[in-house]
Amino acid sequence: MPNTRYRRGKLHAADMAMYTRQIAADNTRELSRLKRNLIRCLREDVTPKQRQMMLLYYAEGKNMREIGQAMGVDKSTVSRTIKRGERRLQRCLRYGAEAYLRSMEDL
Repeated sequence: MPNTRYRRGKLHAADMAMYTRQIAADNTRELSRLKRNLIRCLREDVTPKQRQMMLLYYAEGKNMREIGQAMGVDKSTVSRTIKRGERRLQRCLRYGAEAYLRSMEDL
C-alpha cells in the first residue's frame, strides 16, 4: 500500500482515492437500509412544509430565493425551515439506527 501520509499537491488526492478503494467494504446493504430509513423519516417525522422545501432544494436544485418566491415567504424563512427539517431527519436517523441495533442484539 502506498504511503498515505498527508502531502501537499496532487499526489495526495491520488493516494487517498487508492486508500479509500482498498479499505472500502461492500456496504450496499447498509446504504439501502439508510435510504429506506430516510424515506420513512421524510414521510413520518418531517412536517409537510419542511418536506416540500427540502425536496425543492435538494431534489430539484432550486435556491432558497426561488423557493421563497414560489411559496410566498422570505428566503430566511426557507433557510430556517430546511435546517429544522434537517435536524429532524438527523434525530430520526440517529434514533432509528439505535433502535435497529438494539433489535439486532435481541435476536
